[in-house]
Amino acid sequence: MYELKTNEKATPVMIYTESTLIHGKIVTKDFVRVNIFLRTEGAPNYLHLLDAHIIRLGSTVKTMKFDEIYVPIGEIVGFHVAPGIEIELDYEENEANRRMVDMKALLGSCEMSCKIRISTQSDLVNFLETTRSKWLSLYEASITNPYLPQMKTQAPMLLVRPERTSFGSVLM
Repeated sequence: MYELKTNEKATPVMIYTESTLIHGKIVTKDFVRVNIFLRTEGAPNYLHLLDAHIIRLGSTVKTMKFDEIYVPIGEIVGFHVAPGIEIELDYEENEANRRMVDMKALLGSCEMSCKIRISTQSDLVNFLETTRSKWLSLYEASITNPYLPQMKTQAPMLLVRPERTSFGSVLM
C-alpha cells in the first residue's frame, strides 16, 4: 500500500465518468487546493487515488474496490471533494456583475440540480457558447442517479467538462 510522503495529503473525492462513480482519496501535495486541482497546469495525466470504491453503471450495477488506482484525467467528466470536507470556493461573493443561475446538469447517468455563476450581461446559452474552459465550476449541487436510488450527494462546488455535460435551464 502507498505511504504518503511528508509533503503529501490524501483528500476524499468523488469522480464521475460516463459509466462509473468513484469515491477515493486523491494524493496531492500539501499546498494543492483539491477542489480546483483539475483546472491547474499542474494537473497530472492520471489522478492517483487510495482506498477507491468504484461503482460501474450499466445494465447491472457492479462494485469494485482498489487499495490504489490511477484514473485517466481524459475519462473524468465530473469531480468534487467528498461531502463533509470543507473547501474554499473559487469566487468572491461580492464580485460585481456576476449572478448565480439555477440549472440542471447531466453527467453520464447522474443528474445534478445546481447553480452556475455567469455575467449579469449574459445568459446560459451565450455563456456556454463562448466559454473555452476545459472545466466549469458548478455550485450547490444536489446529485442523484436513477441506477442508485439511495444516492443523494450534496457538493458545494464541483468541476465538470462542458463538452461532456448537458445543461438544462430550470423554471422557478
